[in-house]
Order: sequence, then structure tokens, then C-alpha cells
Amino acid sequence: MVFSDEELRKPVELALEKIRPMLLKDGGDVVLLGIKEAKVYVSLQGACKGCASSANTLKFGIERCLQEEIHPDMQVVHVSPDRYKELFS
Repeated sequence: MVFSDEELRKPVELALEKIRPMLLKDGGDVVLLGIKEAKVYVSLQGACKGCASSANTLKFGIERCLQEEIHPDMQVVHVSPDRYKELFS
């Protein structure tokens, strides 16, 4: 991928805005925690946080949207905000 993590931030935010209504409809949400080496780190919120379908939401909802909107090699990783800080602080 030829984009820096910083260059990816705005397109990722725009793509997440497109998928957000689907999550909100089910009582959930997604928070962008950061982008490192073209991996998008997110935290699922609300009803999505403990949902049995959260893996499908990440893979076939969020990740697919990012791959279609930005680049086919985009990957999404779900982490808690605290864990993200541990990993990247």
C-alpha cells in the first residue's frame, strides 16, 4: 500500500461514516482508535461490543467497506481503547 497511516485517516473516517447507520440501527457504534501500518484499529461500542455477530460485523461490514472504498488490502482489528494504548503508547 502506498499511503501513509496519516493519509489513510480521512478516507477511513469517511468509510466508517457510511457504515455507522447500520451499527446505530442495532444499538451499536464503532470508534476509530488509530491506524498503524495500514491496519485500522477500532473499538465496537454499545450493543455491538458483546454481540455474537461482532466478528461478522468487523469482517463483512467494516473491513469490506474499507476494502471497497479505499484499498483491497485494508485490515480491521478490534481492540479495546485500553489495549490500544498499551500496544501503541
